Amino acid sequence: MAGQPIIILKEGTERESGKSARQSNIAAAIAIADAVRSTLGPRGMDKMLVDSLGEVVVTNDGAKILKELEVEHPAAKMMVEVAKTQDNEVGDGTTTAVILAGELLKRAGELADKNVHPTVITAGYKLAEEKAFELLDKVAIDITADQTGLLKNVAETAISGKNVGGGNEYLAELSVKSVKMVAEKVGDGYSVDTDDIKIEKKHGASVSESEIVSGLVIDKERVHPRMPARVEDARIALITSALEIKKTEVSSSIQIKDPSLIQKFLDQEDETLREMADSIVAAGANVVICEKGISDTVQHYLAKAGIYAVQRAKKSDMEKLSRATGGKLVANIRDLGKSDLGKAKEVEQRKISNEEMTFITGCRNPKSVTVLLRGGTEHVVDELEAAFTDAMRVVAVAIEDGKVVAGGGSVETYISMRLRDYSSGVGGREQLAVEAFATALEYIPRTLAENSGLDPVDLLIELKSRHARAKGACYDGIAVEEGKIKDMLKAKVLEPIRVKRQAIASASEVANMILRIDDVIASKKGAGGSPGGMPPGGMPPGGMPPGMM
Repeated sequence: MAGQPIIILKEGTERESGKSARQSNIAAAIAIADAVRSTLGPRGMDKMLVDSLGEVVVTNDGAKILKELEVEHPAAKMMVEVAKTQDNEVGDGTTTAVILAGELLKRAGELADKNVHPTVITAGYKLAEEKAFELLDKVAIDITADQTGLLKNVAETAISGKNVGGGNEYLAELSVKSVKMVAEKVGDGYSVDTDDIKIEKKHGASVSESEIVSGLVIDKERVHPRMPARVEDARIALITSALEIKKTEVSSSIQIKDPSLIQKFLDQEDETLREMADSIVAAGANVVICEKGISDTVQHYLAKAGIYAVQRAKKSDMEKLSRATGGKLVANIRDLGKSDLGKAKEVEQRKISNEEMTFITGCRNPKSVTVLLRGGTEHVVDELEAAFTDAMRVVAVAIEDGKVVAGGGSVETYISMRLRDYSSGVGGREQLAVEAFATALEYIPRTLAENSGLDPVDLLIELKSRHARAKGACYDGIAVEEGKIKDMLKAKVLEPIRVKRQAIASASEVANMILRIDDVIASKKGAGGSPGGMPPGGMPPGGMPPGMM
C-alpha cells in the first residue's frame, strides 16, 4: 500500500488545518467586529441595511445590525452569537462584547505568530477574565430600586447612543416607571420580568406623546360598529378557536336535489353560529378576544347582545391577556364557563394616529403594563422601540443585581491598568496573554474617542495617567460630549455591572473557543459554492471577501 492515497473524507469536502485555519477564523471574527466598531458610543455612526426585498433599516444597535447581516463564515457566525447572547441576557453592551472579542483574537493572533501556543494564550485569558471579575466588584456602586435618579441615569446611558430625536430623558423616565411597576420584591432583592411590559408603537406624533398605560393595549378594533365602544366591569372571554364554520381539510361538495333543503341547510348553519354566540352570552362575558376569525353572523348576534369583540389577536397578546386578566384560554367554545372569564375595570376603543386600538385597563394583575411609543416616522418608531427595550432591560438588571459601574471607558481602563500589575505575578508565557487581554480592554475607550472625533492617543494617555495616580477605585472616563476626561459618577454615566460582566465573559469565551480550533472540515454545500461560506483555499489574510456578509 506504499504510496497509495487513503481517502477518509467525502469528495468535495474542504479541509483547512493549523496556522491557516486559525488565521482564517481570526480574520473573519475581526471583520465582524469592524462592521459594528463605528457604532459604539453616544456619537457612534448609524448603518443603513437593505434586505433582498428592499426593506430599509437604519440603526446603530450592534445586535440588530448583526441580526440583519447574512453571515456565512462559521467563525463569523460564532461572533454573531456573542451579540445575540449579550442582547438576550442583559439587553445592552452588544457592540462592546463584539469589539472586545475581535480585539482579543487580534492580540492572540499576534502572540501565536510569535510561537506562543494557543493553549497557553487561552489559559492566560482565563486568568485575566477571573481577575477582571474581581476588579469589577471593587469599582461597583450599590443601587436600590428607590434611587429613581440613579436608575434614570442608567437608562439614559443605554439610550445615549440611539437616534431618538432628543427624547432621551423622557424615554429613560418611562423605562424606569414601567420597570418599577412590574418589579416584585423577592426576599432582600427584586425580580423583574420584562415580559410583563408590552410595547405598542404608532408613528405620526412626537416622542413626548409616548405614554404608560396601566393595563394592555391591543392594536385591534371592535369587529362590528354596533358593538359598544366602551365596556365597564369587563368580563373577558379569551377564545383561541375560530367563531365561524370550519372548512373541510379536503375539497368537498354537497349535492342538494330538493330546493326546499337549501333553506334548511342555511338555517342549520345559522343555528350553529347562533349557538356559538349563545355560549358566550350564557357564560356571562361582555368582551370577547378571539385569536382567529369571527363570522359576520356571530358578529351580528354578539352586537345584539351588547358584547365588545376583537378578532385575529396575536397569540402573544392572548397569553399576556390571560396573565393580566386572570382569564383562561379556551379552545372549545362549548367549554366556556363563568370561571374561565378574565376581569378588567374597563375595555375601550380609542383612536391613536387615525387607527383604532383596544385599551384594557384596571386588570386583575396590576403588574400588566403597556408602553405606547410614538414617533414621527416608521423608522423613528422602530429605533425608539430598540432604545426603549435596551433602557428597560438595563434598569431591570440594575434593580435585580443592586450594583452599577461607571461608563465612558472608565471600567475598562481601570481593569486594564490593574491587569498589567497583576500580570507580573503570573509569570511564564501566560503573562503575555494577560497583558494582551489588558491591551484589548483599552480598545473600548480608544474606540469611544475615535467615534466622537477626538484624539484617541492624547485622551488615552491622560486617562491612563489618572488611573495610574489613583490609589483606590477610579471613575475617570471619556466624556464624549465635552471631549475631555471626567469623573463618570459626577457625569452620571452609569451601567449595570451585569452588562460589563457578560461582555467580558462572552468575548473571552468566544475568543478562547476560536483560538483552540486548528482544523476546519467543511462538507460540500452545493455546486459552485464552498461549504460554510468559506472561499476555496480558506480565508484571505486581509479578512472577509466581498459578498461574505
